[in-house]
Amino acid sequence: MNSFMVLEGKRALVTGGAVRIGKAITEALQRAGVEVVVHYRNSAAEAKALSPFTVQADLQSLEACSQLIGQVGPLDILVNNAALFTKDTLTDTTPERIQREFQINLFAPMELTRTFAALAGRGAVVNLLDRRIRCNDTTCAPYSISKKGLEEFTRLAALEYAPEVTVNAVAPGPVLPPPGSSAASARELAGNIPLEQLPTLGNIAEAVLFLLQAESITGQTLFVDGGQHLLGNGV
Repeated sequence: MNSFMVLEGKRALVTGGAVRIGKAITEALQRAGVEVVVHYRNSAAEAKALSPFTVQADLQSLEACSQLIGQVGPLDILVNNAALFTKDTLTDTTPERIQREFQINLFAPMELTRTFAALAGRGAVVNLLDRRIRCNDTTCAPYSISKKGLEEFTRLAALEYAPEVTVNAVAPGPVLPPPGSSAASARELAGNIPLEQLPTLGNIAEAVLFLLQAESITGQTLFVDGGQHLLGNGV
């Protein structure tokens, strides 16, 4: 292997790639010369505005996950970005809500990665996690558990699919403020950040591109959170 994969001329699928962090990753890949297939569920207009290559799929469906990789054609890169976040404690949640969150955040990336590895030959996968994997946030228990599971899957998949496919993860901290909030209030809501600044969408996208190119790195989680994960529950 070379030290770094050349991104120009490669082809990628970004799940949830039309909005928020997914949009930033899509645009960064495009600037690097990658042809990006933007997956969306409901954001058709946003996806089509970003790329001529789009695909609609409901990742709640196991069948849709199994078929998606083959549907979009040959790929070199998979970015599992689509996610579902709800504020739900263990006491208040329901089996249906747990299943829905696990399906989007864990089972869908697992199935997409398995299919990608079987069809791609050589390639790279990056999973989007959350800095909460280093703490115990009872306010969003199913979400946190699903993301912790995805980190473990990242390590297992990195071993199983080496040397042909690298599998890594990026764990963002608080990036986007809630709708309608000011920058100052967003910084306050984000909690303690050792570097005293919110990570940006560009920071997240840069981390994803670095891991996609780094052919000697696999099974790693790169935190882009201003050091928040070092605080554990003390955020």
